[in-house]
Amino acid sequence: MQIETKLEGEKLTLKVVGRLDTNTTPDLDAALKLDGVKEVAFDFAELQYISSAGLRVLMGAHKAMAAVGGTVKVLHPNAMVRGVFEITGLNAVFVVEP
Repeated sequence: MQIETKLEGEKLTLKVVGRLDTNTTPDLDAALKLDGVKEVAFDFAELQYISSAGLRVLMGAHKAMAAVGGTVKVLHPNAMVRGVFEITGLNAVFVVEP
């Protein structure tokens, strides 16, 4: 998995490429530097797979952003990743943009 981070003011964008699973979630967790951040955007245009471990990292970011009045967005998920959000009901928790 590859992660590209971009911090613009209070917005942190993380482009995640590859698979987000038990083996790779520690890397994403380490990339989530949320001090001073009010918006986190996960760009999943090139994410091939997300497991429950990956969803836990996203939920941790959501909890941190909720504590400071911030938001978490999921951008450009493919059909499989979008399906995971729909099946788990997390599409009601996160802003999911095509």
